[in-house]
Amino acid sequence: MVRNVKAQLTSLEALGQAAECLRTLAHPHRLRMVQMLLGGRYSVGELAEACEIPSHMASEHLRLMQRCGFLTSGKDGRFVYYSVAEPHLASIMSCIESRFGGNAEK
Repeated sequence: MVRNVKAQLTSLEALGQAAECLRTLAHPHRLRMVQMLLGGRYSVGELAEACEIPSHMASEHLRLMQRCGFLTSGKDGRFVYYSVAEPHLASIMSCIESRFGGNAEK
């Protein structure tokens, strides 16, 4: 029996794009930011404080995730607020939380 497995597989080009975006997510501060943003929109300062990093570093993390299409941003007065643009992030975070302990602060 010969299986036609290749017809069922995602293209290598698409998997390459997925790998690039997963590399972007693969940082504890970025994962914390996504975790927060799945609950609502936050300013750069709020995200920086939650990650215990300077605002300029938080901005760089956010810029990388926005470039990958994960986030969107908008200004409200002098503040920039970020929110989730990619709904599949919720599934990714759910997998991470169930595997690595969810809400337990380590």
